Amino acid sequence: MSLVKDLIRHEGHRRHLYEDTAGVMSIGVGYNIQERGLPDHVIAVLLEETIKEAESELLRVFPQSEQLTKNRQEVLVNMVFNLGTSRFLMFRRMLEALTQGAYALAAEEMLDSRWAEQVGQRAIELAGRMRNDT
Repeated sequence: MSLVKDLIRHEGHRRHLYEDTAGVMSIGVGYNIQERGLPDHVIAVLLEETIKEAESELLRVFPQSEQLTKNRQEVLVNMVFNLGTSRFLMFRRMLEALTQGAYALAAEEMLDSRWAEQVGQRAIELAGRMRNDT
């Protein structure tokens, strides 16, 4: 039997955080995340995967985004990444403004939200990028 199979059998294979038998927060196959944290290369892979998911979700729920410039698409991906799909879709007036090419109005709608209050400078920056295509 291989070492990998042995370790999975002994440690288990968990996609979510769990407390091991010694009370240590772990993930995966006995990975002590509490003391070790995540290595940078793992963080990079997670970030890349999450960006791909956000891009895919954006295209699924707002296919008109393909007509936007790369800068404006990135603003929306950033929002989906941060908010998740269901909360992103609550920006109905922003999405309608984008459909009409009213980018200044879309930016205003971004700022006129609870999200903008919560994320502060992030919303100001993203709204500026939406408005100015930068």
